[in-house]
Amino acid sequence: MPIYEYDCATCGDFTALRPMAEREAPCACPVCDEPAPRVILSAPGLATLAGSQRRAIAANERSANAPQTVEEYRENRKHPKGCGCCTPNKPLAPTKANPHALKTKPGARPWMISH
Repeated sequence: MPIYEYDCATCGDFTALRPMAEREAPCACPVCDEPAPRVILSAPGLATLAGSQRRAIAANERSANAPQTVEEYRENRKHPKGCGCCTPNKPLAPTKANPHALKTKPGARPWMISH
């Protein structure tokens, strides 16, 4: 079901999840229970965009009203726990699958020196 926007004369605007058949009918305000007409306050959100585009648009909309501070930006940009570039790498130990403790899987020519 889609989400529609309604405008109550006393309480202000609100959103409601309603069937498409009832989109034009007034909706009862969740605060004062008065009927409120449907209004269009924002552009529709389309689910056909790629996820990365939706996240970028959402970030732009959030930052239009309240940009992040430097500290908030640093907090949000942290890498996950165990990231190889931020934490010291633990030394490789020989295992059954990697008996020589190599960083990568050996290629087709193990006698060659790689760069």
